[in-house]
Amino acid sequence: MEVREDDETFKNAVDLLFDALEQKDPDHFAVRQYKKYKLAAGKTAKSILISCGARLAPFDIAEVREITMYDELELDLVGDRKTALFFIISDTDATFNFLVSMAYTQLFNLLCERADDKYGGRLPVHVRCLIDEAANIGQIPNLEKLMATIRSREISACLVLQAQSQLKALYKDNMDTIIGNCDSSLFLGGKEETTLKSWSSLLGKETIDMYNTSVTKGNQESHGQNFQKLGKDLMSMDELAVMDGGKCLLQVRGVRPFLSKKYDITKHPNYHLLSDYNEKNAFDIEKFLSTRLHVMPGEVYQNYEITAEELKQQPA
Repeated sequence: MEVREDDETFKNAVDLLFDALEQKDPDHFAVRQYKKYKLAAGKTAKSILISCGARLAPFDIAEVREITMYDELELDLVGDRKTALFFIISDTDATFNFLVSMAYTQLFNLLCERADDKYGGRLPVHVRCLIDEAANIGQIPNLEKLMATIRSREISACLVLQAQSQLKALYKDNMDTIIGNCDSSLFLGGKEETTLKSWSSLLGKETIDMYNTSVTKGNQESHGQNFQKLGKDLMSMDELAVMDGGKCLLQVRGVRPFLSKKYDITKHPNYHLLSDYNEKNAFDIEKFLSTRLHVMPGEVYQNYEITAEELKQQPA
């Protein structure tokens, strides 16, 4: 696209495309939106294009264009069959966060529509989204509404955070709504004040017996005893901050919070399949993404024979 401030009647290639589309379908949604953009003066339109170019800068990378030009994820079928789908991005570079946010938005929308239209409101296979470093992958649009609606469609989201303040910084006033729609909360330890204060109030209070004795000495010595029942935080903020690293707190809706030991992963029956147990078990992403064809025994395939002359005739 190109905009000329001194000639607002100038038409660039995109203008010509929309002119052709308008002739074909005057009420097309894209045409109506483009007309609103064209109301801007030349200087304003140029500013809009510069902002748009900055926002779309990641698509200057050939690899990003390649993975977004066609769909091979089949997100709408995740709830039809058992599927493991991994989104792996850098937790320090936020350049590609928007891709994951976009994928989650599409995933939730497609699955909810499929659950309503095909399965009467509930997917046949439960879809569980394990969102590690939820505060570092970018904001998922309308997450506060999705958390309240996806549960009825057999979809659940597990948000893993370092501290609740991360959620507050990302979703502002919607943080309480998001946390309120989580039936289970797990505290693995930490010292962030907002998180400690929230868990201290969540655990509630316990009743303690307070026994005081007093002795007054003077001309006549007197003794006094005082018994009281007081309420004390089950775990205060300072107690939570120094909680044993091998312990955790779990609160499930309808059940009182309880203290538990963290699970020792080395005791899991499938621990021997992890790369922590043996480096040979590590997943080789480069090998997985290799485009080299491996023909399996008994597999039927088509064989084509091309001569050198025919190969030369092919366009470059």
